[in-house]
Amino acid sequence: MVRITEDLVRRRAEHNNCEIFSLEEISLHQQEIEKLEHLDKWCRDLKILYLQNNLIPKIENVGKLKKLEYLNVALNNIERIENLEGCEELKKLDLTANFIGELSSIESLKCNIHLKELFLVGNPCTEFQGYRQFVVATLHQLKYLDSKEIERSERIKALQNYPEVKWKIREQERAYLLKRAREKEEAQRRMQERKDEKQKRMDSKLGFDSPDSPQEKSNHAEGDGEQERCRTVENDDEDRKFWEEPTPYTPESRLETHRYIEEKRRAKDSICIRLHFSLKDDEENNQIILDLAVYRHLDTSLLDVDVQPTYIRVLVKGKPFQLVLPEEVKPDSSCAKRSQTTGHLVVTMPKAKEIILAKQKVSASIKHPDCNIQKKTMRRSGQVEKLEVDPSKYSFPDVTKIIPEKERTGRGPINLQRQKVTEVKKSCVDFENIEDVPPLI
Repeated sequence: MVRITEDLVRRRAEHNNCEIFSLEEISLHQQEIEKLEHLDKWCRDLKILYLQNNLIPKIENVGKLKKLEYLNVALNNIERIENLEGCEELKKLDLTANFIGELSSIESLKCNIHLKELFLVGNPCTEFQGYRQFVVATLHQLKYLDSKEIERSERIKALQNYPEVKWKIREQERAYLLKRAREKEEAQRRMQERKDEKQKRMDSKLGFDSPDSPQEKSNHAEGDGEQERCRTVENDDEDRKFWEEPTPYTPESRLETHRYIEEKRRAKDSICIRLHFSLKDDEENNQIILDLAVYRHLDTSLLDVDVQPTYIRVLVKGKPFQLVLPEEVKPDSSCAKRSQTTGHLVVTMPKAKEIILAKQKVSASIKHPDCNIQKKTMRRSGQVEKLEVDPSKYSFPDVTKIIPEKERTGRGPINLQRQKVTEVKKSCVDFENIEDVPPLI
């Protein structure tokens, strides 16, 4: 049975940052909920509540919602209007397509003085003679009934004939309640028959699946394929019989249909899917590759891949396939592709640790230590050649002998400079020096 849980309410409260204590509007439609509960404790500030298309049989646990203005419980299994007296601000109530046969139960809505709109279309009570006149005369605060405005003249006329209309409504209610009692008994009998038939099938399968002799075991092994085909035919026959059998539209038949669909869904989900796979550690490219042999013609929308640092999960038609990875990977850099030839799912996951590549580089350098030593020695030798100086090619003045040379020659710096120039000239040009000729300045 599907119930209203806190997790469900929080997921439906995304527009309110998943906060439920201050929630003013929530939609819980089409959730297959079978009981209305907890909302009056968790969401006291609710103003709008959508619960249409569920399996709720009774209005309950909403009396503390003082601020509730709009309640939609259309397409449920409700048979009576009740427990709404505490909803002081209720303005609109939608009970479309339920199973309300006790029309007199609308008298409980007299306390809801702000109620302006009421929808009862699709309920058995709308077929009662005098239905509209009774509702209009009972609920003076109503402005619209089944989307039709209530005129002042219509209310006056309904109030004039109210005693007679009320008596007719009571008679039709009693007849309807007797009919509902018979329908409930018939639904219980039909449910019991199906339960007994299902038990017989289970017993026959257990007897067939547990043979007593080795000969029966071998026969059973040989007939596995035929047994599977027979089981499929039986399921098809059972489905055909269930859907073709005429049943009245009642809360019991609606609930029975829902339970049957759920049972078939669970049986389908319990069937295992066997898929071949291979997990390759590509050390050269520093990645892990998963090759999952999914069906070639399987639509890609039925595949959901979730890569995590330590594991990978693949949903194939809603069924999980999960593997723990031998090494941590990068989920953001992973990619999944389908093979165009085989249809296989190939997931490439780069490893998180990149030290492996660094080790390979270091090892490559360690393999040739002689080359590195030779390069180092060459560098060193080159530096030594650049630093060495040949004394025969280069000469530097001896500072310590400058002063004694002055004292020995007795000449000043000009004579020394002249002597150096003449020496250069002698060394460069062949000419005769005459001392009587003064020097050219």
